[in-house]
Amino acid sequence: MSARLRWLGLAALAPVVLSATGCEWFTDFKRQPSLMTWEVVSAKDSTRPSRGSPQYSVPITGTAMAGFQVSYAALPVTIDSMSGIPNPTPVSEASLINGRKYFQINCAVCHGEKGMGNGPATQFGMPGINLTTDITKARTDGYIFGMIRNGRGMMPPYNRIEEAERWDVVNYVRGLQGKLGTTVPTGALAPPGVTGDKVPGFTKTAPTRPAPFMKPGAAVETKQ
Repeated sequence: MSARLRWLGLAALAPVVLSATGCEWFTDFKRQPSLMTWEVVSAKDSTRPSRGSPQYSVPITGTAMAGFQVSYAALPVTIDSMSGIPNPTPVSEASLINGRKYFQINCAVCHGEKGMGNGPATQFGMPGINLTTDITKARTDGYIFGMIRNGRGMMPPYNRIEEAERWDVVNYVRGLQGKLGTTVPTGALAPPGVTGDKVPGFTKTAPTRPAPFMKPGAAVETKQ
């Protein structure tokens, strides 16, 4: 066999060997080592995401109630202990819009779009909890904040709503209860698939901010 034929045979065999060993001859930007947000990378604890905040950590903006002060136990006495927390967020159009956004995404599935306890989850056995009853109206802002923070009964905690946004939800619930002296809009902010400011983006305490929009080809000024 000539040397040329031997080289051709090796060249034909190389892709088979590489594929069998799991190696790739070419790489591109679509396939590269990367770490997705909240991706679990710990072999010892498969439930802990790589970017999770340390337990009982406090944001740099402060907190109404830290974990070392009041636990995250879903108990009535624990939530009662937060009843006296004052609401630091005044009612405003921006607060109600943001509160509506988070309410419709996280709360309406059980409580209903108007807080009447008739959300779609009630069709599958979830008890309907009406937020507009006199009992709930009599609850303090701090108590509702604590319910979102800790959860109770069949309601899970909603700490994925950051603390500043939680107070916006409280304000919106007060609007649904008719305690603001004005009617608040209900329902989703936009049809399914609409993004932009109709879905949660960066928050008041999150470390990221949206990149400024630049038209393609626009000149970028640099400071020397």
